[in-house]
Amino acid sequence: MLGRILDVFSGKKDVPEITKQERIESATCVLLLEVAGADNEFLPEECEYIIKTLCARFSLSQEQAEELIEAANTRRAQSFDIWKFTNEINETCTLAEKKEIIGEVWRVIYADRSLSAHEDYIAHKLGRLLNLTHPDLIEAKVKVLEELRQS
Repeated sequence: MLGRILDVFSGKKDVPEITKQERIESATCVLLLEVAGADNEFLPEECEYIIKTLCARFSLSQEQAEELIEAANTRRAQSFDIWKFTNEINETCTLAEKKEIIGEVWRVIYADRSLSAHEDYIAHKLGRLLNLTHPDLIEAKVKVLEELRQS
């Protein structure tokens, strides 16, 4: 899977097209990695949470999730911005699915039980790029904070 995704996005010829699902998986992973690195620290808790999320959300094995992270990191490094990733999500996901993704963004942010200004900024930026309203964004944040209080 990793090789195929990298080949497609690097522009190689005669490579089978990746599926809509693979594009969503990759774009979602890029967003989670983007927010995890927003505070210039990619903590083990954040990495573990991203792997766990990818496995649960997309029915991947640990190895497949790690390959997806590697491919997403490569895509992210080759891109100037995150618009193309949010656009892929906007083109294929429902409003409910986008709200779930922004919830995962907040969960990655709070994996270390803190919120930096950079993380808050990127979460709001992603919300806008995903065409979510401010109340949608805050509702997802509050839900995640309530989950944390109960755990």
